[in-house]
Amino acid sequence: QVQLVESGGGLVQAGGSLRLSCTASGRTFSTYRMAWFRQAPGAERRFVSAISWSGSSTWYADSVKGRFTSSRDNAKNTVYLQMNSLKPEDTALYYCASTGRPAYYADPRHYDYWGQGTQVTVSS
Repeated sequence: QVQLVESGGGLVQAGGSLRLSCTASGRTFSTYRMAWFRQAPGAERRFVSAISWSGSSTWYADSVKGRFTSSRDNAKNTVYLQMNSLKPEDTALYYCASTGRPAYYADPRHYDYWGQGTQVTVSS
């Protein structure tokens, strides 16, 4: 089992920045990749970004490329999502997820463990 705890969400004006954190505990040695997804009310859960456990590879949704950056701190078992130039359409509940499999990074069905989510609200 892997436990994931997110933090860092909040209310920010358009153009502002937030940094989300996700700390993993438990059987983290089995983790292959971690990712961020987001879900707005009434919408599907959508891929935002992913990062390999080593941190050597990252992936981003087209909608956030150039604005969001994923990174990790292995010593703290923590991954981060730096979000800059935030837009009202970025408003959603952001989830951290992990998988032990090298499957398609953007499919939420390939992730085994999920955090409880942290709310990000961007006002116009």
